[in-house]
Amino acid sequence: MGQCGITSSKTVLVFLNLIFWAAAGILCYVGAYVFITYDDYDHFFEDVYTLIPAVVIIAVGALLFIIGLIGCCATIRESRCGLATFVIILMLVFVTEVVVVVLGYIYRAKVEEEVNHSIQKVYNEYNGTNTDAPSRAIDYVQRQLHCCGIANYSDWKNTRWFNESRNNSVPLSCCKPNASNCTGSLSRPGDLYPEGCEALVVKKLKEIMMYVIWAALTFAAIQMLGMLCACVVLCRRGRDPAYELLITGGTYA
Repeated sequence: MGQCGITSSKTVLVFLNLIFWAAAGILCYVGAYVFITYDDYDHFFEDVYTLIPAVVIIAVGALLFIIGLIGCCATIRESRCGLATFVIILMLVFVTEVVVVVLGYIYRAKVEEEVNHSIQKVYNEYNGTNTDAPSRAIDYVQRQLHCCGIANYSDWKNTRWFNESRNNSVPLSCCKPNASNCTGSLSRPGDLYPEGCEALVVKKLKEIMMYVIWAALTFAAIQMLGMLCACVVLCRRGRDPAYELLITGGTYA
């Protein structure tokens, strides 16, 4: 019965190491996705420390490739030292992922404050040219999120661009895709997106931060199982002189 349990633990451990390699790729993808999205929305919040969870999760993903290799080799070769190293590294990565979750929640709570602080300034800097970074950012967000203005399209009346253009219109990025011959004129509000961008930008950024949090939580749980299996193998390896090798089916004296 004991040998069945230890063999099962080793088999699960090898399988988990394969999962770690897949997890490494997923974590790196999630981190990269956060960076790409930040590049699209970076004008709406100034605190670059919001990217810390993404940086950490990419580092964890890269480390998981190495962990998977160490774990597979240590499990198959029945190396006590290798398994001990594997458990220690897993424990450190587990703690790191807990830190990612905590930071994710902290910065997720700060997103709304950051956007509220920055969005009015960005809209005031809009000049309607494609070469201007704030203008490109606003046009991109309004098209992608199907929104117009901060709270609604009437917010454009308070911007410098609106007062200088004097044509009683908003940018074309406020036009609905199905609106024919839309010029952004406020005299035809039915052609414009009715919802403001502030709430949608906050919602989008919070969703992205939740991706990081859930990814970290999921793989932290998998790592807990990996540590448990490795500890079972280590304890049995130290006590049992007739320890069964996983790859040969023989005994280790």
